[in-house]
Amino acid sequence: VTGLAAAGHDVVATREPTDGPYGQKIRAMARSGERVAPEEELRWFMEDRAEHVAQLIQPALDDGRVVVTDRYFLSTVAYQGARGLDWEAILAECEARFPLPDVALIFEVEAAVGLARVQARGGPLDPAFERLDFLEDVARIFATLDRPYLARIDGAQPPDDVTRAARRALGLSAD
Repeated sequence: VTGLAAAGHDVVATREPTDGPYGQKIRAMARSGERVAPEEELRWFMEDRAEHVAQLIQPALDDGRVVVTDRYFLSTVAYQGARGLDWEAILAECEARFPLPDVALIFEVEAAVGLARVQARGGPLDPAFERLDFLEDVARIFATLDRPYLARIDGAQPPDDVTRAARRALGLSAD
């Protein structure tokens, strides 16, 4: 975000799930580990995103701002696909319904490495999503995705190298 702002862009930073009503339901479910049916979980993500796009993302894009979001519809594709839903159908619906990203960065690491990083940051794991077997399924779906707006970055590299790769993918100086 700071690199984009330093390059003169007016940047909006956001995340999904949001802090809106559906995002709060998703976060509460993830923390509790009490799962809802995959179809209901998908509905919550789609409703949260629809509100997010209508209230923040689309207005910012209409104003010529750059939107950087921590997670967007590709996460829904991979995570809800790993819950057994048709990830290709979810992808098609999302691409038809929501603004496409100019660039989507996918930071690739082995599922076990990602889980170890989550554990190292402290605090409890989200039992709904942060399980090795589940994250391995998520990673397989992410690895299958092939879209012109995807930029894959080796997240196992040293942090400075990851940053340089991300900056290059965003069309910024890698310095």
